[in-house]
Amino acid sequence: MRKLGFPHILAFVYVVFFVLLGINPVSRDVWVAEVIPVVIVFALLAITYPHFRFSNLAYGLMAFWIFWHTVGGHYTFANVPFGFVTDLFGFERNHFDRIGHLSVGFYAYPLMEWVTRKRWCGPILASFLGVFFIMSIAAGYEIVEWWFAVVVGGGAGIEFLGSQGDIWDAQKDMLADTLGALATMVLFWLVRPDRRGWDD
Repeated sequence: MRKLGFPHILAFVYVVFFVLLGINPVSRDVWVAEVIPVVIVFALLAITYPHFRFSNLAYGLMAFWIFWHTVGGHYTFANVPFGFVTDLFGFERNHFDRIGHLSVGFYAYPLMEWVTRKRWCGPILASFLGVFFIMSIAAGYEIVEWWFAVVVGGGAGIEFLGSQGDIWDAQKDMLADTLGALATMVLFWLVRPDRRGWDD
């Protein structure tokens, strides 16, 4: 039997983490809406693992968003106790959600790794594909946030939207997603996972 590796350990820790943060969240409606994409991504990674194993670096990058977003779902993103960072840098708002959006961009790395290891395209085209994919996901998610806020309304809608009074919140969120993708594109070129072994 194959020994448990880094992805298995990450998955086990996350399941425990998910259960604990699912207990008494600030808003159950917001929690449900926020964890849906997390559960979908987690399930897809678990189902596809026997057929395609990403590198440990790719799993680590993807796990960052999964854990971060779960915390945001528990507290609602605008109300995560992140005041020490706000005070340290003199921000006027809670930027926990911005880091969450930045980490969405980290998914450009596994996408680039996937298409190059499958030999579907070279690293240059993969780089464009990774960044543009994240940009499209970012725009789509902002539309979903707007739709949810309109349909649900009230406090839950506002908390899910998480704009904190910033009229340019959606645009800044999409910029954060894109910057995360660009950062991991640089990382991809430094690591070149398409040239490495897959026991790491």
